[in-house]
Order: sequence, then structure tokens, then C-alpha cells
Amino acid sequence: MTSAMDIRPFQIDIPASELDGLRGRLARVRWPGAMPGVGWDYGIDDDYARALAADWTAFDWPACQARLNALPHFKADVDGTGVHFVHVKGKGPNPAPLILTHGWPSSFYEYVGLIGPLSDPAAHGGDPADAFDVVVASLPGYGFSDVPAAPGMTPRRIAGLWVQLMEGLGYPRFGAHGCDWGSYVTSLIGLDHPDRVIGAHMGAVSLGVRREAREAAPRTAEDAERARARKRWADRERGYSAIQGSKPQTLAYGLNDSPAGLAAWIGEKWHAWSDRTGATPGIPREALLANLSIYWFTNTINSACRIYYESQKSPVVLEPGQKVKAPSGFFLETPPALRDPARAEAAARASAAQRAVAEAAFDVRRWFEAPRGAHFPALETPGLLVDELRAFFRPLR
Repeated sequence: MTSAMDIRPFQIDIPASELDGLRGRLARVRWPGAMPGVGWDYGIDDDYARALAADWTAFDWPACQARLNALPHFKADVDGTGVHFVHVKGKGPNPAPLILTHGWPSSFYEYVGLIGPLSDPAAHGGDPADAFDVVVASLPGYGFSDVPAAPGMTPRRIAGLWVQLMEGLGYPRFGAHGCDWGSYVTSLIGLDHPDRVIGAHMGAVSLGVRREAREAAPRTAEDAERARARKRWADRERGYSAIQGSKPQTLAYGLNDSPAGLAAWIGEKWHAWSDRTGATPGIPREALLANLSIYWFTNTINSACRIYYESQKSPVVLEPGQKVKAPSGFFLETPPALRDPARAEAAARASAAQRAVAEAAFDVRRWFEAPRGAHFPALETPGLLVDELRAFFRPLR
């Protein structure tokens, strides 16, 4: 670590009174009721919401906190913002520095299970040569990082903060990975700081060319159908993004005051964005409950939602011909409908179109479409993600 950055050890310490207050509120929920038989059609299923609240009431947060505190936590002053992170040195001949970035509605907890396999591969059946110095950071306004005191904490600014953080830790060049907003932040590190990143590995294609360039490109009937399908999905599923991108403060009064409301808002997304087929075990319940607890105890659902507003105010779109110069890799979720062997040909065409978009914007070195799992690979398919991270960064070390 360099002396230029103020870096201090950090421990999670939630008072017992906060846990008592949470459980008291959960015991006094005024449930809204639901029409019989509608399931998830109108939003979160009422039975699911009630079961989630009951599970949260019984959740052993002190035990979870103790497990988390067994990791080396720190807080650093990065350009005036206190950034929380976990930093674990690798065990191997030449560990490569790697920063992992979560998204919404997630937290640093999403990557806790990856720290061991990435930092100490030999202890998890891997090659010590693949070891990483792992940094798992909490986005500003999330978890134990500071809440931004003024507007303007955009993903692009966060990308710059991550470069400063890694330099303060003694890493002038490093690897980066992220999913959801973490994908966007990682792509912007690659765009704005290509000389500082050895490789950018992402869970989504988060940058594209301007609309005029896209519309000028030849379009097949399949392209048009995919566009219509995306619009149908957006019409049904992206209401949360519209309100968080336009009126996050109004939404926050309900979510910040009601743990049942917070659990429903986040729980519905974790349910919708995870793979619920029989091919994968899904997300451990403890992970969802720990994530909810971090949001509640840190009082950060309001500041976390603001990233949508900040991003919409300051979008980043590549000019025609502009590319992310950093070597890039992708670990992509495959829609369940495209996993059907009978649709293999259609899936291949969809994949080819998506890869073409990515290759127009990135120097794509590795492309992996997960055969199972969905939006949270670090929790749903951690083994697959670890294997891909090792494979992507191996030639870039």
C-alpha cells in the first residue's frame, strides 16, 4: 500500500438494538393483501413475500456478521469518498490484482464466496499460478461505503475511483470484473483507462454505438423480432428502472421505512433474475437475507438507487468506430428459452448477433455463454465463473 491514500482496517458492527428494531418492524407489517390465484402476475407473489419476511425475522445476522468479519475489511478515502472493500492477498508465485464490482440490488456479499478460490486456487483444486490478489469493493452509496454527499456519482466517476483505489493499494495495473452495474463500471475502466487495466471481464455488454449507427446497420427479420421481444420484456420488467432513474427519492421513503417493502422490492428482482429451473440449485437463501440485511442496516437503499438517475443524466455511448481498447471477456447469461436444444439454431443466431454488437465496441478475447444460472453467476454458478476468470486472465498476466 502507498502512503498517499488513507486506508484503515474496518469491521462490521451492527448494534443489537438495530436487529431488534428490524425484527420488531417485521412483526408489525401491514400486509397489502393480494387477489387469489394471481401468483407473480401483479408483482411479487404474496406467499413468497410473507415467507421471505418470516425467514428474515429468523435470520442469524450476528453469525453472518462474524463470518464476514473473518475477512480483512478496509475503508479508504478515495478522492473524498470513503470506499469499503475486502482485500485478500493471493497465494501463488505471482498473483494478479483483480477488483470485483457488484451491481443493484446487490452488495459486496455477492462475491464473498469467490474470494477463496480466486486468491488461493491450490486450496480449491486449482493451479497456484492462477492466484489473484482479490479486491471486492462496495459501490459508493452501497453497503459500508460512504453515501455520496452531492450529485454526480456516475458509473464513469466510479470507474475513475476504482483506478485510484487500486493505485493506492499498490496496483498500477490490474484486472477488473463485474456484473450488472459492475459490468458497466468495468467497461468504463477499460474505455477510459486502458493503460491501467490488464483485462476487463464483464457479465453483460454494457456499452454500444450510437443509435444512428445501429439503425444504419442491415437488419434481418430475426433482428427485428429480437427487438420486439426486448421491448415486450422492457414493457413488463423495467418499471423499477424507470422510477429509480427518474424519482428515486420518492421511492425511498417507502423502501427505507418498511423492511417488508424493501424485501419485496429486492426479492422480486432476485427471483425474476435468477435461474429457477431444475438444472441449477439457484441462489442460497442466506445470500438474499444477508444482502437485505446489509441494505437495511446501512440505510442505503435510497443512495443505491441513485445510480440509475446519475447514469441516465450522464450516459456513455461510443461514437462510430470508437472501441474499448482493453482486452475484454464476457460471461453471459443465456435466456432459458434459448437453452432448449430444439432452438439451438435460433440460439446460435441470437448469440452471433450479440457477439457482433460486442465486437463492434470491445476487443473481445473470450466469450462464454453460461449453460445454466442467470444474472448472479457468483452466487448461482460460482465454479463456472471462477473457471472463466482464470481462463480469461491467464494469458494477460
